[in-house]
Amino acid sequence: MQTLSLVAEHDDFLVINKPSGVNFHTESDELGLVEQARQQFASELWPVHRLDKLTSGLLLLAKSKVATARFQELFSQGLVNKYYLALATNKPKKKQGLIKGDMLKARNGSWKLGHSQSKPAITQFFSYALLPKRRLFLLKPHTGRTHQLRVALKSLGSPILGDVRYSGDSAERGYLHAYGLTFDWHGEQLRFLATGNLDGEFERFEVAEKIVSLAKPWVMNFPTLSGPTAK
Repeated sequence: MQTLSLVAEHDDFLVINKPSGVNFHTESDELGLVEQARQQFASELWPVHRLDKLTSGLLLLAKSKVATARFQELFSQGLVNKYYLALATNKPKKKQGLIKGDMLKARNGSWKLGHSQSKPAITQFFSYALLPKRRLFLLKPHTGRTHQLRVALKSLGSPILGDVRYSGDSAERGYLHAYGLTFDWHGEQLRFLATGNLDGEFERFEVAEKIVSLAKPWVMNFPTLSGPTAK
């Protein structure tokens, strides 16, 4: 069992930096991330959101059922702002903008983005061409659907590097990283950034230099959304 990196500790919750390749829940003989955290920090902890196995980065774990209920309320109301980094090899259909559509079940546990808009997954993004066949994305999801960001980038023609399920080129890890979180906690505006676990291709000079310039993703000029998903 590897040691988990603690980003911040609050009276009501922990913020940890999940490594890529670690399952969220215990499966067969492989201890899941939540149980690892409970053992490492010797505390009862409750998950309030989740990250895919291939995804690294910021994860909130509540210390009580009261805090869990509060986080569930914040997430359900779209009051937790999340920011992700991703690397892809292909040029996207557009350099920045909005990806919006219903998530439809596909084969073997995968999903696809539909043209319908009955309950759409919504993601805003910026992309940056840095190296030949390497493009960095800054992503801001406004919904929390399963595989949302992975499907969103595939729909742009730029599947995530290492995400072979969605046609990404093979790599030593999946290059999707939960980079930033902001939310109001009982009147206090909190902001967290995960600079650890940005390994492998994320460490290449041109990529790392651009990531440094994105150290405050919450000040990026994402266009305001209208409707119930607006924040």
